[in-house]
Amino acid sequence: MKEFNISAVNKNLEEPLQHKIDNKTKPVGALGSLEDIALKIGLIQQDLEPQLKNPLLAVFAGDHGIAAEGIVNAYPQEVTAQMVLNMVGGGAAVNVFCATHNIATKIIDAGVAAELPSSEKLIDRKIAAGTQNYSHTPAMSAKECNNAIEAGSELVSQWHNRGTNIIGFGEMGIGNTSSASIITSILTGYSIDACTGKGTGLDEEEVSQKATILAKAIEAHDIDADPFSVLQTFGGFEIAMIVGGILQAAEHQMIILVDGFIATAAFMVACELYSKVRDFAIFTHTSDEQAHRIQLDYLQAEPLLQLGMRLGEGTGAAMAYPIIESAVNFLNNMASFKDAAVSKGDN
Repeated sequence: MKEFNISAVNKNLEEPLQHKIDNKTKPVGALGSLEDIALKIGLIQQDLEPQLKNPLLAVFAGDHGIAAEGIVNAYPQEVTAQMVLNMVGGGAAVNVFCATHNIATKIIDAGVAAELPSSEKLIDRKIAAGTQNYSHTPAMSAKECNNAIEAGSELVSQWHNRGTNIIGFGEMGIGNTSSASIITSILTGYSIDACTGKGTGLDEEEVSQKATILAKAIEAHDIDADPFSVLQTFGGFEIAMIVGGILQAAEHQMIILVDGFIATAAFMVACELYSKVRDFAIFTHTSDEQAHRIQLDYLQAEPLLQLGMRLGEGTGAAMAYPIIESAVNFLNNMASFKDAAVSKGDN
């Protein structure tokens, strides 16, 4: 697998950043999580006046062989390609939210099981026309998994070189909640029953049947919790590209916006491979997919938003961006007690 050079965030500026935050015209701690975000971003950028430059949300799309099992999905596999075209046309939720908050969007074909029309708004990095059905065989070969990781890495490097320093990752792929469920179960040690949810809208009986299919798939492969093996065996091309993108973003010391259930599964794999990735992450929302809370507890993460969303696409990251922007702006633009000639209390 491609190697990455990821170092822990330097904490040398922590004291002066905290001093700056505490001396704004407010009681200490009164801006709550915004203060934590401002401190984190200042440390990532090693700057008392951090800046958010060219925010970007990358949506990776891919199909999954497990969709052949039927009951694991509420929608047919062709919806993946249809939704990619909807995103290319600007009609998806992620397009609307990104446009609202001035976030650039990139749509990437990581492995959609259809020939998509050429478009300047669609980046073709297709590894194959969907993964294999991991009920019977690994989803990807080691080479395919490596190629997907490297593709995600290369794209993030391109965007970084064009000036982006904050990036969110979204996904689209019928069947990818099944991959995320298995990845979560193996990496956290929770049962597959606890890690299997509604996906795109299954009822309780269907969720139970889905969990049974996924349990049999896990039993069909004799692997341990090695993160690369888990990704190769049960992941998707879009998930693997997100892993590569996350790792490259951390190497470039970019701010990483972690979305919901599937994106967090990719983040877990990245963290298992390189633990320092955690220093660069902001968790944007709590998905209504039941196992997302398991992931967040495992990562000891507290997301910014709780909106009952479970759409994916990076929508949670897009919705959280203006909060992150507000945190940076208060750090840079809010007056201090001295600047405003306001008497400071004893707090």
